[in-house]
Amino acid sequence: MNQNITKLEIDGKEIYLIGTAHVSQTSRQDVKECIDEVQPDSICIELDDERYEAINNPKRWEDTDIIKVIKEKRTGYMLANLILSSYQRRVAKKLDVQAGQEMIQGIESAKELNANLVLVDRNIQTTFKRIYRKHSFFQKIKLLTTLIMSIFDDEEISSDDIESLKQSEALEVALKEVSKEFPVVAEVLIHERDQVLAHKIKNAPGKKIVAVLGAAHIPGIKKEIVKNYDIEELESIPEKKPSSKIIGWIIPILIIAMILSMFSINSELGINQIKIWILWNGSLSAIGVLLACGHPLSILTAFVAAPITSLNPLLAAGWFAGLVEAIVKKPKVKDFENILDDVNTVKGFYKNRVTHILLVVVFANLFSTIGTIISGFDIVKNFLQSFM
Repeated sequence: MNQNITKLEIDGKEIYLIGTAHVSQTSRQDVKECIDEVQPDSICIELDDERYEAINNPKRWEDTDIIKVIKEKRTGYMLANLILSSYQRRVAKKLDVQAGQEMIQGIESAKELNANLVLVDRNIQTTFKRIYRKHSFFQKIKLLTTLIMSIFDDEEISSDDIESLKQSEALEVALKEVSKEFPVVAEVLIHERDQVLAHKIKNAPGKKIVAVLGAAHIPGIKKEIVKNYDIEELESIPEKKPSSKIIGWIIPILIIAMILSMFSINSELGINQIKIWILWNGSLSAIGVLLACGHPLSILTAFVAAPITSLNPLLAAGWFAGLVEAIVKKPKVKDFENILDDVNTVKGFYKNRVTHILLVVVFANLFSTIGTIISGFDIVKNFLQSFM
């Protein structure tokens, strides 16, 4: 048996776990050889419905409605997905391979054998949202910065490096580094998904099952497959804590109350606090859009919207600025066609109208939040001084 393949016997079933790399030259061959030898009843692949559709429809980006993405608050998800997809594609290009060939082989083999094809991964949006909900504001900034910096990582990776990463010792070192730097990411992206994958593989129909998986999941699945989990909880998006919802409304109410109370002491002081709130929020959000090279109308929109949206947890300045940018600079077909190549460079990121709009949304929201923090502290300071 190939060293990248692990055989398990669980509940009367023979389960073969194939550890692969999405940009490996040998993984597709490993998958084909194992399936041909085992002749499984079910072939499990580490994909969800959305990524399965992406494999079957590589030009899916061309059908994207960017305005709908903004309205549905999916800009962060789309940006992260683009960055990760682009990085994988860039590595694959360097190695002269096509990313995801091992999954394609699993799909093709399932059709040839008339075996059950089982998509065993958790919905990618659910995974991203669970990561997002479990991070603080500053942790989100750190994670976003790391993601963006990865775009410009030009470290050379050889096929030998990819193959060595499929070995357990190298994987353990790599996973420990991720866990140390981003413990929540490691928990949600790796450990939780190990549990989801193990549950679905174990419950796949038939007595012989082959599972095509990223090598990073093999050690975890071997441990988790003998346990039982609440799969509904693992595939749910955590609700915001009641305390966070309350705080989201309490802070704006307190800001308004402090400004009004200062009006009762001195109307000029109250007006000054309003100016502080508007200038910090509006100016910084507008600067964010400016840094994203947004259209003047988008910059103006951010300036006007930020002071208002900062007082409403259900709204965000970036959504309004992004919608204006999408209307003024509507993406063309070629922007969607070239999107995965364009995000590999700073120039391409700004030139491509799709990623450009995403930047406008993210930067407007980020700088508006910074403006809220600065102006909020200033208002609290002046309020305390007025009553001391």
